[in-house]
Amino acid sequence: MSDSVDTAERTGSPAGRARRVPLGRDFGKLWTAAAFSNLADGLGRVAVPLIATTLTRDPLAISAISALAFLPWLVFGLPAGMLVDRFDRRWIMAIANGIRGLAAVGLALLTVSGALDIWWLFAGVLVFGLGETLFDNATNAIVPAVVKRPALDRANGWMQAAQITIDSFISSPIGGVLFTISLALPLWVGAAGYLIPIVLAVMLPLSAARPLHDARATAVLAEAAVAAGDPLAASDEAAQTDAAATAPPNVSARDALVYLWNHRFLRSMVIFTSIVGSAFAFAQAPVYLYFLDVQHVPAAAIGVVTAGIGLGGLAGSLVASSLVAKFGRGPVMLGANIVAAVSLAAVWAAPEAITGTIAYGLMAAAVSVWNVPWGALRQTIVPGRIFGRVLGITRTFTWGIFPFATLLGGWVARIDLRLPFLIAAGVTLVATLFAIRLLLSASHHDAPEE
Repeated sequence: MSDSVDTAERTGSPAGRARRVPLGRDFGKLWTAAAFSNLADGLGRVAVPLIATTLTRDPLAISAISALAFLPWLVFGLPAGMLVDRFDRRWIMAIANGIRGLAAVGLALLTVSGALDIWWLFAGVLVFGLGETLFDNATNAIVPAVVKRPALDRANGWMQAAQITIDSFISSPIGGVLFTISLALPLWVGAAGYLIPIVLAVMLPLSAARPLHDARATAVLAEAAVAAGDPLAASDEAAQTDAAATAPPNVSARDALVYLWNHRFLRSMVIFTSIVGSAFAFAQAPVYLYFLDVQHVPAAAIGVVTAGIGLGGLAGSLVASSLVAKFGRGPVMLGANIVAAVSLAAVWAAPEAITGTIAYGLMAAAVSVWNVPWGALRQTIVPGRIFGRVLGITRTFTWGIFPFATLLGGWVARIDLRLPFLIAAGVTLVATLFAIRLLLSASHHDAPEE
């Protein structure tokens, strides 16, 4: 991501005001680290379920792979948030990827030796998920530390684009091709992909480390802005310095939980997100077997299908910030959920693989559009000193439910591999209709609330 492209982009408000806000080199490092990490994630996300289909064709067993990927958010989401708030976020990113890299190497060795069974896959997915709780919490907490507030929607759009583009659109077809060459090859390549983010993470500036360093880092940035003749930037950094200097040094997980519970909007949004997200997880349970056994897609081509789905997610992430600037966060978030519900119903009704892929890609686009303003809202509302804990609590509550929803989807898929998509569409639509006022009010939350 070049500085020229960075500077040329614009961000705006629902009222139509626009301001040039560069994302900067530090965000470029963070984005590149996330990109390579997502490359490795995507290879594993394709390879592990495909390897599992060579061991069993039971939809419930296959759905357990996805369920276990979310389980660490239930048991480790909050502790991960506490670690992110207390320790150097750069090193947390590095250690998390080191753990995941070792897990990928271990699974590859077991595959090559012929000793792999479904239980080793379950264990590997748990380790991948554990590393993900740390890496994702840290990267989300770092974003507002390396970009200015007016650029948050655009920064989150770029992060979402990296995840969708590389995880689904690039790594998925590559993973499918590598899988046809050798079962272990996607795992070897994925392990290598985890190495570069380790180096980039430790190269991030001091401001990315943790909130305790905010005052010192922003003071340095303010001095640099004055030296560069940018009084506006200097005043922004000075304001951030004052806020960091007056912030309480220690905030417990209980304080973060109380903050979240007392914040009516965030509390309601977390409940809504958990319901809709569980519906998506429920539908996702049979997705590989749906395309393999119902739509008769060859295993070697499954990466092309996931790439098509990823293309929809990429499009959504790229247009999300523009949609927010034109219509406001509330209407965009409402529309995204309605489109997701319709798309899930279309997957259920799809007569063949191409139609099913297009429908699922549209659903992925809607989810990407939702994720951008929802991520920016959290970063805007939640004070930086407790962001990691609050994010850990919200993901523990929301993502912690996903394993049970996924297993339930796998159980229902034993009856009919299409049925989970129809049920998820109904749940999403009903929840969205009940939450119309809540979602539309998102446009009015543009400042932190202590």
